[in-house]
Amino acid sequence: MKELIKKIIPSSWIEQPGRRSRDRERMLKLKDKFKGQRVFILGNGPSLNLMDLTQLENEKSFAVNSIYYKTEEMGYRPTFYVVEDKHVIKDNFEEINNYHSEYMFLPAVEKKRFKKGPNRFFVNLDYGFYISTSKFFEKYRFSKKCEDEIYCGQSVTMVNLQLAYYLGFSEVYLIGMDFSYAVPETVIQEGNVWTSTEDDPNHFHPNYFGKGKKWHDPKLHNVMQSYIKCKEVYEADGRKIFNATKGGKLELFERVDYDSLFQ
Repeated sequence: MKELIKKIIPSSWIEQPGRRSRDRERMLKLKDKFKGQRVFILGNGPSLNLMDLTQLENEKSFAVNSIYYKTEEMGYRPTFYVVEDKHVIKDNFEEINNYHSEYMFLPAVEKKRFKKGPNRFFVNLDYGFYISTSKFFEKYRFSKKCEDEIYCGQSVTMVNLQLAYYLGFSEVYLIGMDFSYAVPETVIQEGNVWTSTEDDPNHFHPNYFGKGKKWHDPKLHNVMQSYIKCKEVYEADGRKIFNATKGGKLELFERVDYDSLFQ
């Protein structure tokens, strides 16, 4: 079992309780920097292709992973860029390392590999959620001290929601969160690590997890439990998460029409 865990998640990625982010002081300067403002958090579902992302030009927004495809397509560039998954980093390292947004939040354990810069923050991500031997395996936690650590929770969206809270945003609008997956029969499955052998039908671009790229069992039931936790934390503090996705199956959050937000 230990060897399997090392194969899926190297020891350097495993939770280290009490470890502080290497950019702690820089992160503290960001706390509540955008207090009371609204922000958009982009998912990567096919519905993202139904949305005019140029409307976000004067908005604050989070995007992740291979969002550079949308930058190439329509010029959209997020305010905040985040990556969590080691497979995403390995399969797209050159593109991610050369990408630019106003703020980039990257795993501290990968700091030596990435370019440095004033806009790059290397944060301590706790991967205990994914590790079967951890007491926090598949148990979602929400960090209000992102300068010290941020908890993973099945989807990189959970990292974004913690960061958005930390930065002070009071209204979050989710888009591109289709909350559905169709697993191709040709996918090679090795435990929770899956390898694609064809175009990706589950994301906004066919190459997102295209041929040869690795991804994970999405475990939507875990995503839902993580969403529920985030909703509770936000609402307990008088903040709100809305779903502005066009279509999709996520009904936990109050629905709002995306286009109406810009009128």
